[in-house]
Amino acid sequence: MLLPCFQNILTEAGLDEAGRGCYAGPVFAAAVILPNDFHHPLLNDSKQLQQQQRDLLRPIIEKESIAFAVSAVDNEEIDLINILQASYKAMHLALDKLLVKPGLLLVDGNRFKTYSNISHQCIIQGDGKYASIAAASILAKTYRDEYMQSLHKEFPCYGWDKNKAYGTWVHREAIKNFGLCKYHRKSFNIYPTQLTLI
Repeated sequence: MLLPCFQNILTEAGLDEAGRGCYAGPVFAAAVILPNDFHHPLLNDSKQLQQQQRDLLRPIIEKESIAFAVSAVDNEEIDLINILQASYKAMHLALDKLLVKPGLLLVDGNRFKTYSNISHQCIIQGDGKYASIAAASILAKTYRDEYMQSLHKEFPCYGWDKNKAYGTWVHREAIKNFGLCKYHRKSFNIYPTQLTLI
């Protein structure tokens, strides 16, 4: 059972990212401010839901939230600043776009870089504990999956329509056979000896 809020004095925004462990593509992050009385029986950590359930929840979250925003940091910047810093940056960019300024940030995970002097609370496995973080996890995941579908059309050999650039057997075999493409994260040293596609 998800909790509606961490406290009820300050306006809370839930924050989560998607794609941090992927071999290719951007990392996405979402920030969501929900009404304290928001409830949906399906709402949960995005990883616990099927794609169909996430796709059903996304427009409900977008319609019923007080404010939401989604941002991404691409693979080239991930290679420059590292994936942890890129995850923070994606969350900060999402917060930049929020139309309502929160008084407290609920962040999934155990670390965060302070944003604009707003207090934050890091919550391990927070996407399975608080509604706003769960909602953020669903938006980040669905937006990223949608984006990876578009990249799949350019490089179908990697199976990103199914694996979303995670290190599945299909993806690893494709890297062995075809090398890395321009969307792969070179700093991850997946197969550093492979040639890069143009």
